[in-house]
Amino acid sequence: MASSPDTAINGTIDPKEAAHFGAMAAEWWDPNGSSAMLHKLNPVRLRYIREAIDRHWPGKDHSFQPLAGKRVLDVGCGAGLLAEPLARMGGAVTALDAAEENIAAAIAHAQPQGLSIDYRATPVEQLAEGGFDLVTSMEVIEHVADPAVFVEAVADKLAPDGLMILSTPNRTPLSRVAMITIGESVGGIPKGTHDWNRFLTPDELTALLEDVGLEVIDSSGLSFDPRKGFVLTENKAINYLLTARHRQENG
Repeated sequence: MASSPDTAINGTIDPKEAAHFGAMAAEWWDPNGSSAMLHKLNPVRLRYIREAIDRHWPGKDHSFQPLAGKRVLDVGCGAGLLAEPLARMGGAVTALDAAEENIAAAIAHAQPQGLSIDYRATPVEQLAEGGFDLVTSMEVIEHVADPAVFVEAVADKLAPDGLMILSTPNRTPLSRVAMITIGESVGGIPKGTHDWNRFLTPDELTALLEDVGLEVIDSSGLSFDPRKGFVLTENKAINYLLTARHRQENG
């Protein structure tokens, strides 16, 4: 997806998207506010992330801090909904967001809890550090100016033995109905949050990852069950998560 002249100067950041999410900063931690859907999604995301961590770094399955000694990068962190639990898991977390309002809200929420998280309003391609053991980016790639450039940038920050976990909506007729027609009318998602044409299919995202030397080692669908709420599933028609690592050379 080519960058427009207005977005090119900002690298991967789309200024309109940054402004949209920055306007939600004050309500980010309100489970009944404009980010209510993220609060409902977060426990399922965390379950997937924890399972991926335990598979990749075995031996700490029963530990409350499986990321102890690990460096973590959360890209598109919002006000810290994922960054905080990653820090509680023991990770040394750096968290980036395009909106300064979100970073301010994230710092204000983390400090009273004694959580030491390195929050920055910095595009990932401008981050000088690399070598992160875990890189996460949840519901972000569909909002960036150029997905290929974004994937290259986040891959560049991943340690040789690191793990990358991404989540994003699929581009299907069902996702258009669920996330836009319903989600942005009666589902609590603020209007204008999604552009269905910018959604990526699993095959498209996998190809972008493979182009920068990564391989997908796990995937899961994320859907809504009226009885249970959001659940992990084999059905990727609405939303999905991918786990990737650097390609392993045979021999």
